[in-house]
Parts: sequence; structure tokens; C-alpha cells
Amino acid sequence: MKGWAPVYKTDLLYRAEIVKAVLQDNDIAAVVVDKRDSNYQIGHYEVHVAADDVLKAIKLIQDDISFE
Repeated sequence: MKGWAPVYKTDLLYRAEIVKAVLQDNDIAAVVVDKRDSNYQIGHYEVHVAADDVLKAIKLIQDDISFE
């Protein structure tokens, strides 16, 4: 995925989907990338955004999203 950069990593799909939805609600295009090994179910999910939106996305994630 050229021109895209990871801004969030998690082991839980639902968290990645929530982050993606929040970013999209704020007009930032985002995709969830499955980095898990399908044979052994190890790995993680990453949320990627366009390179131009990385700083805005990271700030939004830090300020507006909490899973605790």
C-alpha cells in the first residue's frame, strides 16, 4: 500500500474498526490491514491512513479514543 502509513496497531479487530470509524467520521480515509498469520492466528491489525494525514490521525487517536 504505497502512500499509506500505519497509525494504530492492536490485537483486537473491533478496536481497529472503532479507530477506523472515528478517523472516517473526521474526514480521514482509513483502512484496516490484517497482519495476522492465518495458519496460527498470531499477529495484529493495523489502521493505515494516507501519508498526508498521519499527524492529524495520530493526534485524533491520542485525544479522542480511549479503550480503558
